[in-house]
Amino acid sequence: MTDQLKLTCLHEAHLSLGAKMSPFGGFDMPIQYSGIIDEHNAVRTKVGMFDVSHMGEIFISGKDATAFVNHIFTNDVSGMPDGKILYGMMLYPDGGTVDDLLVYKEFAPDSYLLIVNAANISKDCDWIMEQVGGYEVKVDNRSDEWGEIAIQGPEAEATVCSVLGLGDAASLNFYEFCNFQIDGRRVIVSRTGYTGEDGFEVYAPVDMTRLFWDKLLEAGVKPCGLGCRDTLRFEAGLPLYGDELSAEISPIMAGLGIFCKLDKPEFIGKEAIAAQKLAGPAKKIVGIEIQDKAIPRAGYPVELPDGSQVGVVTTGYHSISLDRSLCFALVDSAYSALDTVLCIRIRKRVFEGRVIKKRFYQTKYKK
Repeated sequence: MTDQLKLTCLHEAHLSLGAKMSPFGGFDMPIQYSGIIDEHNAVRTKVGMFDVSHMGEIFISGKDATAFVNHIFTNDVSGMPDGKILYGMMLYPDGGTVDDLLVYKEFAPDSYLLIVNAANISKDCDWIMEQVGGYEVKVDNRSDEWGEIAIQGPEAEATVCSVLGLGDAASLNFYEFCNFQIDGRRVIVSRTGYTGEDGFEVYAPVDMTRLFWDKLLEAGVKPCGLGCRDTLRFEAGLPLYGDELSAEISPIMAGLGIFCKLDKPEFIGKEAIAAQKLAGPAKKIVGIEIQDKAIPRAGYPVELPDGSQVGVVTTGYHSISLDRSLCFALVDSAYSALDTVLCIRIRKRVFEGRVIKKRFYQTKYKK
């Protein structure tokens, strides 16, 4: 199977640890090591580390870089200070989502780093290149040159500083980054993550990424797979591209309109998003809690009490941190208000639930 899949720079490390591997985003990735519950709880209570080297790194630079990034990105990078990070989306003209991503403002004039989802690297690069037109920019996909480790949890700051020796990272606020020079090579450290906890993401050349992984492992940091990465991001109310965002699911439908800056002069998809926001989308992503231990999986129908189907589950779990059965679902907007009674059909049974806020878990972390 791995002959058709890409391998991250830490693939051999995962195999040596006995990780359960599975395809994800075109890569052979670790799903779990000691178990999803154990790894999930480590991140919530102490610290865990993830191989996220499958993510894409696309550098955009040149005289028109700011104007170009603002053209393809829903958030507003004009006046963005060096070392700042913004979350947002790239959209099709009809408002559908090309990808959700992070934009890093480099410590250099007219230079940005875009972090994109693994499954979308090639698609995103092609799409970005198609938009260049008359802009004077250089688009450089360097995804194969970088490894990335996410260190997440209440003890993440102490771990990054003491184990990896990256002490300056402690001064970072959420969604900020800094650069380190180690043996003459660049290492990027950002205070970001996908878990709802404090955390850092460390980008480094692939051989250095292996050294960092080994140091963290020797220090007792628990390796975590994509299984608990999904349960953690789900509890924190964070979307996954392909589930809560897609070419068919716009940021307005996903409840992420705050990241679409309609006061900007223009961006691709702006007119469609503005019209959708004004009229209201036909469907919305909502959170649902069901009054049972049953697990509402992706694809299960969402129904009214009379049996009429009004939506479908996009992600669902029995929450590890909260001990509640929860899901995200794409439903007709008429049934998206908080406390609306909605039912999940799980095989031959129907379980009653109600619409609740999508951010199920609230971290204690403040920075």
